[in-house]
Amino acid sequence: MPEVAEKQTASNQDAVQNAIQVLDHGFVELIDTLGTDLTVVNAARVSFGKRKTEMSAGDQKLIKYLADHQHWSPFRHVQLQFHCKVPEFVARQWYKHVVGIAYTEGASVDHAWNEISLRYVDASEFNFYAPDKFRKQSEDNKQASLDEWVDDPAGTLKERYAKQCREAFQLYEEMIVAGVAKEQARAVIPLSVYTEFYWTVSLQALVNFIKLRKHPGAQFEIRLYADALEQLTKTVVPVSYEALLGMETHAPQASV
Repeated sequence: MPEVAEKQTASNQDAVQNAIQVLDHGFVELIDTLGTDLTVVNAARVSFGKRKTEMSAGDQKLIKYLADHQHWSPFRHVQLQFHCKVPEFVARQWYKHVVGIAYTEGASVDHAWNEISLRYVDASEFNFYAPDKFRKQSEDNKQASLDEWVDDPAGTLKERYAKQCREAFQLYEEMIVAGVAKEQARAVIPLSVYTEFYWTVSLQALVNFIKLRKHPGAQFEIRLYADALEQLTKTVVPVSYEALLGMETHAPQASV
């Protein structure tokens, strides 16, 4: 499980200063938030012309009811902004949720994404992900790995992996020195390179991401990031998060 550490942020909320280290050079940092559990409550109660200033046991029951009966819109009023540093191959899986939400029936476009660009930043400043061990490929599932390690006692594969990454970065630097445009030279950078992005997401979309990416069938590396997101989200909206995560299945209502 990733460890939580305090980190200075640009947020104007003192409580939003948590960052969780993930993998060897990655992290997830909660930059800012809009809303709390009470935001969900008031968004729902406005239908009756009511507004609460403090949470009650009845409000907790209301949040659970909203989740169980798939009244999604009150949860979309809560937004969380994260600063993430992840390997490129993880970012490509992550971004599918940003694009996919626009084509999902009944969902809204409730993501914002801005990423560091190798057209502007020198790749020599970047890190690459270097796993300690390599997992075995599953024979039954073509897209999955096993919780078993490839036999590499001398570390030959690990060293060749690192060497390949270093040589790719070296070639990139040589191309830049030769005058090649960054937007072309970056093509030699491997998928192990770390990228960074800001991700602002509604609570509904965030919980959907966490559910899918914490699943045992998801890739191990992105599961670690989902764990980090879960820890940080619970500090902001503990009641709503648990309600959405453990919601019972009922027929969807008209108000979504």
